[in-house]
Amino acid sequence: MTSLILPPNAFLDEYVLNVQFHKIAGISKNAFKFWKNASIARYQGTRTIFLHKSCILKKHTKALKACDDLNGFVLASAFCSFTTLSPSHLVAKNNSSIYQLLEIKELCGIKFVNLKAFYDFLGLDYKHYIYIEKCHFFSPTPLEKKIKITSSLCVGYY
Repeated sequence: MTSLILPPNAFLDEYVLNVQFHKIAGISKNAFKFWKNASIARYQGTRTIFLHKSCILKKHTKALKACDDLNGFVLASAFCSFTTLSPSHLVAKNNSSIYQLLEIKELCGIKFVNLKAFYDFLGLDYKHYIYIEKCHFFSPTPLEKKIKITSSLCVGYY
């Protein structure tokens, strides 16, 4: 079995959420441990397991197709660690102005953010590293690249 720790900006394009897959397939959540050539991934400091689509057994193809597409998504906690954004901004009732700018999805009680769509919104290449701060913390424009996304928040990138 191959196990991979994903960087916080790695899209889950080639993965499915193990919790959702095992419920749809009607198998044990640890069944992948007994598969030949199983490939799993997780983000640093999390216990959420993602199965690589290519390692799913042929007999579970129907269950694989029934799983939600995670193309462009990252785990919400990974998004927060990558962008230095507080997790409280990802809750609707907190009235965060950035909440409306993000595509947020919840599967089996696990929250995801569409990082690819956020990059597209910003007009940035996917290779850029980004961080979100209050605009007044940024250095003047020639020294630090930034994009103003709300009245008080800016995205820095490099």
